[in-house]
Amino acid sequence: MHPIIFFSKMDFSQSNLFGYIEDLQELTIIERPVRRSLKTPEEIERLTVDEELSDIERAVYLLSSGQDIQGTSVVANLPVLMRQNPAETLRRVLPKIREVLHVAGVEMQLTAAVSFLTVLQEESVSIHTYSHSFLHIILQNLEHRDAGVSNAWLETLLAVIEALPKETIRHEILNPLVSKAQLSQTLQSRLVSCKIMGKLANKFEAHIIKREILPLVKSLCHDVEYEVRTCMCRQLEHIAQGIGTELTKTVVLPELVELARDEGSSVRLAAFETLVNLLDMFDAGIFTPEQHLRFLEFYKKLSTLGLQQENGHNDNQLQLQTLEQEKKYISVRKNCAYNFPAMIVFVDPKNFHLELYSIFFCLCHDPEVPVRYTMAISFYEVAKLLNSGVYTIHKELVTLLQDESLEVLDALVGHLPEILELMTNGGENSGSESKLLSIPDLIPALTTAEQRAATSLKWRTHEKLLQKYACLPHIISSDQIYYRFLHRMLTIILTNNVLPVQKAAARTLCVYLRYNRKQEQRHEVIQKLIEQLGQGKSYWNRLRFLDTCEFIMELFSKSFFCKYFFLPVLELTHDPVANVRMKLCYLLPKVKSTLKIPTDKHLLQQLELCIRKLLCQEKDKDVLTIVKRTVLELDRMEISVDVFQKRFYENDLLDQEKERQEHLLLEMEQLEKEKQQNEGRSTNVNDKIFEKKRRDSKTSSVLAKSITLSVPVNSSGTSAGKEDKKSKLVRSQSFSAQALHPKYSNIDKCSNRSSATGYTSSVSGMGKGCMLSFSDDSFRTHSTGNSGNAAFPSSSSSRNLFNSADQKSNGNKETQSRKMSIKNRKSNS
Repeated sequence: MHPIIFFSKMDFSQSNLFGYIEDLQELTIIERPVRRSLKTPEEIERLTVDEELSDIERAVYLLSSGQDIQGTSVVANLPVLMRQNPAETLRRVLPKIREVLHVAGVEMQLTAAVSFLTVLQEESVSIHTYSHSFLHIILQNLEHRDAGVSNAWLETLLAVIEALPKETIRHEILNPLVSKAQLSQTLQSRLVSCKIMGKLANKFEAHIIKREILPLVKSLCHDVEYEVRTCMCRQLEHIAQGIGTELTKTVVLPELVELARDEGSSVRLAAFETLVNLLDMFDAGIFTPEQHLRFLEFYKKLSTLGLQQENGHNDNQLQLQTLEQEKKYISVRKNCAYNFPAMIVFVDPKNFHLELYSIFFCLCHDPEVPVRYTMAISFYEVAKLLNSGVYTIHKELVTLLQDESLEVLDALVGHLPEILELMTNGGENSGSESKLLSIPDLIPALTTAEQRAATSLKWRTHEKLLQKYACLPHIISSDQIYYRFLHRMLTIILTNNVLPVQKAAARTLCVYLRYNRKQEQRHEVIQKLIEQLGQGKSYWNRLRFLDTCEFIMELFSKSFFCKYFFLPVLELTHDPVANVRMKLCYLLPKVKSTLKIPTDKHLLQQLELCIRKLLCQEKDKDVLTIVKRTVLELDRMEISVDVFQKRFYENDLLDQEKERQEHLLLEMEQLEKEKQQNEGRSTNVNDKIFEKKRRDSKTSSVLAKSITLSVPVNSSGTSAGKEDKKSKLVRSQSFSAQALHPKYSNIDKCSNRSSATGYTSSVSGMGKGCMLSFSDDSFRTHSTGNSGNAAFPSSSSSRNLFNSADQKSNGNKETQSRKMSIKNRKSNS
């Protein structure tokens, strides 16, 4: 035989090829010969069954004279026979199965255990009939020499116990159990008895368990074999639930304490786990104050095991720890971190700062990554438990955000939105003014975390971080997001090379844009998106622009997209790169769905014109194929109209809600501007009045009276208008806060509140005209036939409009004051 040689460089010359063939031929010669026929004629004859036999007769025949594989097939088909003819199956087939199982192999035994359980679950016969016919077979095979078979029958028996009546269990199972649990029985028999007693504990009253089961439990807890002690120890939890708290304290707990000192490690582990599971049964009174304190001190020692002592120096009496010891210490501290939320429950959240904060600080600053990683995972649970006292751990949140390990950051970011919401709203001061004050150094920590994730090779952590940062509009102010995060997202889209990261940044940027409070900033971001992405030099940026437009359509109203992004998207039909045109074709159905007829009829014409150009001028075969497919899909689409339709009802409601929230943002911004202008105007008027009074203090009394009479009229008018606008501002702020927060996005509630407040109807005079013109100028869809480039309304026009309005209102107020002074003079004269 020639050895098989693997060449580093394959040579397909004729000589080498023949060499390979010879090697393959030699390999086929040494293989074991394969039988051409699976069964001999004699075997086929023995396996042949008369087709005229019924199912019951065939089953009886195969169990009597068939081979093992045929008998196993009959046992597997037992549930079907029970459904078809239960009486005949019980009378003729089941006795044969009982005979065969005495000498059956492992496969048939396992199949029978599953079939018996299936018959019970399907309830083919009554429970009384089942216990009379099947229960004895189950009990006979329970102590099979094969452990797998014995466990299979045990699982079937435990399921049967749930359905059996108490009397049947007592006579058929409990009474024989007394002898089966004796020390003279086999190890397998005693193990089975332990598991059965754990199941029986929930079927009888406490006094029966105390009299008949607990003596057996104590006996098995002191068994000579550690496997039996371990098995019985794990069943003590079920027995404790059956006998109640009082008997558990007097009977079960002493046994657990003794088992916790057992020489076998598996027994000690089982005792500890059972004790932990039983803690929920007891109230706080189970521990005395001394025991409570001792347990807490023991936990504190475990939490700092292997670290430096409190004085900052290592204990000189301890020798240098080995590597194995350090691993054990790390594992202990990691488990302490894992169980930290349970310890908060143990000491009560009110006592957290006094009793557990020092340990929390140590675990969050632990030198080992696995410990800090575990604390980062459980940080959200800790914050939930602390509730209003969550402000005490804000420093540790900042510490974990700035952790040197990205694994820790990744674990913390999973619940970052929920943690930040608890931090800002969990305490008593949950107003918007105290948002940032509640978490000092939050913004630098968030920016540092993002930069560290960006410079690493773990792009999934970076993507996850950017996705979670979309929660920031509900945590910090709009200006802070604009100056610290929004432009960073745009930079990531332009410079990052990982597609999922770019998409995550694009969506988060759209969320920031969605909740931005200033129209100038929104226009600036929109213009940058169009110029740097949509009109960018790199085709990769133009592809990302289309991704961003998808997020815009998801988060904003249809009118917003049509006003700012519809035409820039259509301009990409002339893109020189085929991939951009191809992606645009896939996006066109969504783009068309944003149109409303007849308002956007001119945009629909632009869309149809672009599609015609693609059909006529497209040269790339792949793009042309997609264009034709897209045209068919666009033809089948129905465009929504301005009036609600039943088939678009839900989508129209959602779009109306988005558009209403966008109008609210504009109204809030306008009201804030008017408030600032009125405050500035009132201060100027007061200053002028003060100067006038100081200059005219020596003038005539008539002039003084006229001044005093004219001033109150003016001030009362301005104060009344100021109070009116203040009330509107407060209402709009509270209403918009409810509308912007995802928890309060119920359409019905918001619509009711909007109708109740009535912004447009309540604003009177020039303010009303200004506000309506502002909102119409910002969010009115294109209604003219102008099909040029997308316009970006600058804030200068609106500013001029407001300035002119202010001048008119000031002029009116001055004329009124002059008229009042003239009238006063006449009356005095």
